[in-house]
Amino acid sequence: VGEVTPSSAVVQLRLCRTDHLVNGDVPGMEGEVEFTVQPITVASAVPLNPRTAKTRRAKAVETYDYIARVEFTGLRAGTTYLCRTRIAGRTGEWTRGPQATFRTLPGPTQAVPVTFAVVTGMNYAKFHGDSRIDRKRHLEQNNIELPAPYQGPDKELGYPALKTLRREKPHFFIGTGDNVYYDTPVEGRAKTLKAMRRKWHEQFVQPRYRALFEVVPTYWEVDDHDYRKDDCDNTGDYDPSPELAQRVMWEQLPYGPHGSEKERKTYRTYRVSRDLQIWLLEGRIYRSPNAMPDGPGKSIWGEKQRAWLQETLRSSDATFKIIISPTPLIGPDDLRKTDNHCDIGGFRHERDSFFRWLRETGLDRQHVYFVCGDRHWQYHSIDPSGLQEFSCGALVDANARLGRKPGDPKSTDPDATIRQVYTQKTPSGGFLLVTVLPSANGEPAKLRFEFCDEHGKRLYVHEIPE
Repeated sequence: VGEVTPSSAVVQLRLCRTDHLVNGDVPGMEGEVEFTVQPITVASAVPLNPRTAKTRRAKAVETYDYIARVEFTGLRAGTTYLCRTRIAGRTGEWTRGPQATFRTLPGPTQAVPVTFAVVTGMNYAKFHGDSRIDRKRHLEQNNIELPAPYQGPDKELGYPALKTLRREKPHFFIGTGDNVYYDTPVEGRAKTLKAMRRKWHEQFVQPRYRALFEVVPTYWEVDDHDYRKDDCDNTGDYDPSPELAQRVMWEQLPYGPHGSEKERKTYRTYRVSRDLQIWLLEGRIYRSPNAMPDGPGKSIWGEKQRAWLQETLRSSDATFKIIISPTPLIGPDDLRKTDNHCDIGGFRHERDSFFRWLRETGLDRQHVYFVCGDRHWQYHSIDPSGLQEFSCGALVDANARLGRKPGDPKSTDPDATIRQVYTQKTPSGGFLLVTVLPSANGEPAKLRFEFCDEHGKRLYVHEIPE
């Protein structure tokens, strides 16, 4: 289930011949899926009223990798729904399929507690121990030897953090990019439609993903590794092309109904509750070439997305405004990098211009916060302007590393202008939980950031107001 709003949700199901890998892939099959959603009581999962059920059908065809997808509209805000499926194969006989539950967003009139999870860096090859990974290259790019793969007896179930997230029961899950790694290992990286699809198949067939997505709806962004390759832009005569990259992201992720990429954008904003609005940004499709000299004409967001971001921020009356970016704006980052907003020679001009606009409009004093993926370590950093950024860090232990600190000559902040109030002391996978609590008993609404390791241990908690 994806892109849940107060009144709608996108639901998808891929029809497969097996529920496990066969020769490294999960073969699909043609058929039809009937989706039915209905409000339920949370405690018993019993439908409230048969007449409230909504049913839609969709074909599963090779063109869309056998993914049947529908969008339900006219749903009730702040309501828990059960989505049941029936599947018809080539014989036409209908059989019972999997089911999921989700909650629609409360919307702008409801002041209720909301918690969501933010993740990045779901590196399948590192977790499972692909021997083709270049250890020397890994050390150069990550400042750490290649960690050992996961060795637990539950390895075939997938990432331990997914089990933890299911137990935490957030209202929704945000994948900020690097959801799969087309270029890990570099040798034999995914360049074709078949190979790219295979990356998504091996990822999502892991049982813990299926268990999580049965109870937690999702929102998605992509970054470099699940677009083309490390630090990519839209230049370069190599595969996958930007056109193929965009086809696959729209195909695999539930941004909207199949074919809706002509009308919809991958940047969007959702009013979650009275106190919370989130912005999900697009960082690859509209960007200028990374090698272009930094200046007024260089952009990650593009003119239309930048204008939309400013317009929607200015019009929001939510207590807390959280901008979720695939890549960092504050950092610090590795000095060698040039593909994001905090990098020297990267896209700092756009970042500085946007921060200046926030100050000029007074929005910097209206609880605007940044959450980012991309970086393989967790941190809480405060820019000299006072704006704050929370990096969720890699989901997988084997993909985690220590970060660059302010003052490090090999960082993008050698002069230590950033105040970093938290960064991990030991490399660890995990995730970020963000919770909004409404005002109560004369106390103002609160915003809480909780950095967790993959088993749910709280490593750092920051609450606003403090």
